[in-house]
Amino acid sequence: MPMSQKAVSTDASSWWREGVFYQIYPCSFMDADNDGIGDLRGIIEKLDYLNDGTENSLGVDALWLSPIFASPMYDFGYDVSDFTAIDPTFGTLADFDELLAEAHKRNIRIVLDFVPNHTSNLHEWFKESRSSRDNPKRDWYIWKDPGSHRGRRPNNWQSVFGGPAWEWDETTGQFYYHHFAVQQPDVNWRNPELKQAMFDQMSFWLDKGVDGFRLDAFNHIFKDSRFRDNPHRIGRRPYDMQRHVYDKDLPEPIGIARDMRALVDSYGKKGERMLVGEVYIEDPEEAVLYYGDGADGLNLCFYFSFSFNSYSARKFRESVRTWEGLLPPKGQPTYFLSNHDHPRHIGRYGARCDAKTEARARVTALMLLTLRGTPFIYYGEEIGMRNLHIKKKDLKDPVGIRYWPLPVGRDMARTPMQWDDTSGAGFTTSDCPWLPINPNHIEINVAAQKENPDSLFNFYRRLLWKRKTLPSLLRGDLTILDNAPDRLFCYLRSHENETTMVTLNFSNRKETLTLPDRGSAWEAVFSSHRGEGDSQKPGTITIHPSEATLWVSKQ
Repeated sequence: MPMSQKAVSTDASSWWREGVFYQIYPCSFMDADNDGIGDLRGIIEKLDYLNDGTENSLGVDALWLSPIFASPMYDFGYDVSDFTAIDPTFGTLADFDELLAEAHKRNIRIVLDFVPNHTSNLHEWFKESRSSRDNPKRDWYIWKDPGSHRGRRPNNWQSVFGGPAWEWDETTGQFYYHHFAVQQPDVNWRNPELKQAMFDQMSFWLDKGVDGFRLDAFNHIFKDSRFRDNPHRIGRRPYDMQRHVYDKDLPEPIGIARDMRALVDSYGKKGERMLVGEVYIEDPEEAVLYYGDGADGLNLCFYFSFSFNSYSARKFRESVRTWEGLLPPKGQPTYFLSNHDHPRHIGRYGARCDAKTEARARVTALMLLTLRGTPFIYYGEEIGMRNLHIKKKDLKDPVGIRYWPLPVGRDMARTPMQWDDTSGAGFTTSDCPWLPINPNHIEINVAAQKENPDSLFNFYRRLLWKRKTLPSLLRGDLTILDNAPDRLFCYLRSHENETTMVTLNFSNRKETLTLPDRGSAWEAVFSSHRGEGDSQKPGTITIHPSEATLWVSKQ
């Protein structure tokens, strides 16, 4: 790294506070054995792309791998049949050990996707549980006698994936509960043996040296002990026609979060291992409780209200203000805009022409990577990969298949990574990739963007490395500039004698901004529109349409 870009030194216990995470959907990242499906060896091949220690690489600090455990792949890894085995689709345990070692050589942390709410119906635990009513593992899952509801079901609970959430088991004459697919029976966290077994699975990977876990559907893991009916509301699907007050969002998972935090903190120095929770709760006042006091709950929680905003300075500004106001003093915000469950944000924020769409992508990138907190990037986001409309015959997502032609499927955001303009996009040489490759890979791919200094990839790359050099971005507090015009989102990040100002213009027209007086001029150190070194004294300046600029003032 050039001396002008000297990185700020980071303590091992604060890497998850100061680093940038990159989510890999393993099926779609890189196919090393050319069977059409991504794998662990493919990820190993691309580690230098992610971070080789120099500014030639993207510069991320941690990888979140969507599930790689053994699975029948009905829900592509979120239906786990063995928590301590690697699915052969992705490779072997030896491949994972190599990936972990090679990543750590590059100071890249590895975070695994752990699914605590349910298993596959092919998991040995469930096979035992359903074998008889008196099996020792019977209470490891949720079983109920027939009730008075339609189909003699125990209550009115619905599955996210469609249909009732209760499945009849002829062998034992009871229903089992599944909040997601029939093939994903929910485990019973009220059973202490099940709880210990889940913690043992986590310990297996912590003993191997993984750096943490993303906890899938964590707010779902407890259900009402009385199994009361959910109240009704207006919605599009049967699941949406209920207020889910009894089948999720109960307070008990907060206690499990504390126990899990104690487990990961017991490995090495406190803070070296971490937890990030998928806590998808509409009310942020409830979601923030999973942090505990910021030191005894989950290290990080995804903030879904932020990611679901439309392209609006005002909405993002108010989302950030709300979350900052709710977090405990030691709580760390966690922001993302795209992931494997939702359409890519470049499509959601798209304009009528590609140039404006990419301009918006730069605005949101600068926002995501400069707010106080821990940012998560979704694979391909750095090159502006688009959502792809997939024909019904090519769909793999069980949600998309069930509700087709409603636009609720997830495959559109899971297409293979676009490495180059070859027929397999550099992802595979197979004629049958697991999902169709977006035809726009001819224009949108890593190889082409690496060569173009003005590309979106190089915007992300330069910004990620610039971020590492500014203590105010890594450790500073946040002050929103309330005097900015409504179409601007502007804020200060301050640490010791350094203040960084971020100015983001979400509009297609010029806006004026009065720069705050911090005792010295503001110098543009990164910008979509200005030259590096552009200096502005406090006063009124013009912000260009779709401008995203990082300014620094030092006292």
